[in-house]
Amino acid sequence: MSKIPVLETFGPTIQGEGMVVGRKTMFVRTAGCDYQCVWCDSAYTWNGSEKHRTRMLSPEEVMDELVALGGNRFNHVTITGGNPALIGDPMRRFINLCHQQGHKVGLETQGSRMQDWFFDIDDLTLSPKPPSSKMETNWDTLDRIVHELTGHSVNFSLKIVVFDNEDVEYAKSVFARYPDVAQKYVQPGNAHTDASGNISAYLLERLEWLFGVVISDAAFNSVRVLPQLHAMVWSNERER
Repeated sequence: MSKIPVLETFGPTIQGEGMVVGRKTMFVRTAGCDYQCVWCDSAYTWNGSEKHRTRMLSPEEVMDELVALGGNRFNHVTITGGNPALIGDPMRRFINLCHQQGHKVGLETQGSRMQDWFFDIDDLTLSPKPPSSKMETNWDTLDRIVHELTGHSVNFSLKIVVFDNEDVEYAKSVFARYPDVAQKYVQPGNAHTDASGNISAYLLERLEWLFGVVISDAAFNSVRVLPQLHAMVWSNERER
């Protein structure tokens, strides 16, 4: 594959989660995923409902779209999905192009697939999926990715989205498995991804619950709690 399967590009906007929460960024959302999380807020990337919107674009074409949208109002690009880690050399070329034009690059992936271009990412979030997703973590693969990123001094973090107490225990097990990863985050999940209107009160309620969980458990002494900032402000609106 010499091109990138792009479902949407948008921005500039504000990153609402992860290690660079609050940062102005452009987004490139790729199509396709090797997971099918039951609560996925972007299931349209893999369930076929928006297959007609997917375009095969060269790295240069993707950059042209970002510049047309953002002009000179950005210096950071977030690659998301789906799972962008399914894409090989075209993604490497896109990242190199971003760097040539002075843009930092962020990535979020679940840690199910390794790519050598991970070493070129400026802000990499590994977000293994907890039991509520109904997906199974491949620990051998995740172990390898964490080992490789650490060995190459990549700026990366572990982020677990939690919906219930079983997910909390999963997050504790992930963080205990990788004690040398400095950046660890938990985030309350959004179970109302199909809701219209303002969901900020619901998200604040879930954030308060997670605050209580983290405060009461020594296993989270070095873990930071993050909100879904974009959903608090824009609810479930897309391309914001």
